[in-house]
Amino acid sequence: MDTSIGLWLVTILGIALLIAADFLAITRKPHEVKFREALWASIFYVGIAIAFGIFIYIWQGSQYGTEYFAAYLVEKSLSVDNLFVFIIILTQFAVPFNLHQRVLLVGVALAIVLRGIFIAIGASALAYFSFTFVIFGGILVWTGVQLMRHRNEDPDPQDNLLVRLARKRYRFSDGYHGTSLFIKENGLRVATPLLLVMFAIGTTDLLFALDSIPATFGVTQEPYLVFTVNAFALLGLRALYFLLRGLLDKLIYLSLGLSVILIFIGVKLFLTYFHEVNDSIPKISTNVSLIFIGVVLIAVFVASWVKLKIDPTAQGHAGRVTDADPDDKGSTV
Repeated sequence: MDTSIGLWLVTILGIALLIAADFLAITRKPHEVKFREALWASIFYVGIAIAFGIFIYIWQGSQYGTEYFAAYLVEKSLSVDNLFVFIIILTQFAVPFNLHQRVLLVGVALAIVLRGIFIAIGASALAYFSFTFVIFGGILVWTGVQLMRHRNEDPDPQDNLLVRLARKRYRFSDGYHGTSLFIKENGLRVATPLLLVMFAIGTTDLLFALDSIPATFGVTQEPYLVFTVNAFALLGLRALYFLLRGLLDKLIYLSLGLSVILIFIGVKLFLTYFHEVNDSIPKISTNVSLIFIGVVLIAVFVASWVKLKIDPTAQGHAGRVTDADPDDKGSTV
């Protein structure tokens, strides 16, 4: 795919402007987002992503256009699982509702920067070491199996090593102080829980990137497409959070469906590598991937709806990829 430095700069500038516009709107009037506002914001960001995909389709042709939409579908579906974790973090840290927007936006901005670095490393590895396909595939299959095993559990923010280190290294106040990240307490400058929550959101998303970015590379090996679909999926995450906040626990089989998608893409990466070694070995096409992912997501929604009809008390869970520590009951600020 022909991408110039100028195109990268324009794309990054456009994403930065969208984040800046959101931040200015939030700073002007912090408030709890209602359903109507979240709906229009979600439509706006999905519309931008679709319009960009049409631009890729016209500019680069059907192959890259299809790869873009397949990759976006993967990232968007995986980002829904992120929302479960965001809700858990915001609940466990008892973040006031009027600060949720600010926390999510800063977390998303941090996540885009960290993912950009990760994508650059992954793209370089794929360019120089084709065996990276196998490594990425192994990560996805392992993650998918673990997520399937623990699909009825929720992750604990205390599992985040970086958050635990931050707690030990820095002093934090006991309560929130509006939008302040630092305050003076007994003559000492201390951080507020708001800073820790933002850090937790951003670094937790980076852990999710360990499976979502290899999954995107499983659909397309073009770094520009991988970066843009990640950016667009993340930009719409804040609005999607407020739109689906009350509905997420109704997606009973979401974690199971995502685990199937991750395993499928992992196998696709294995076949991609072995096809390069021996072209008689078939590989899975982008069109097949797009259809498979779409069918799985439809099955998730239908099966969840049926399950709720049978058992209205059933609840969905984010799932986790590590075993729970029976002695760790978690903690809040």
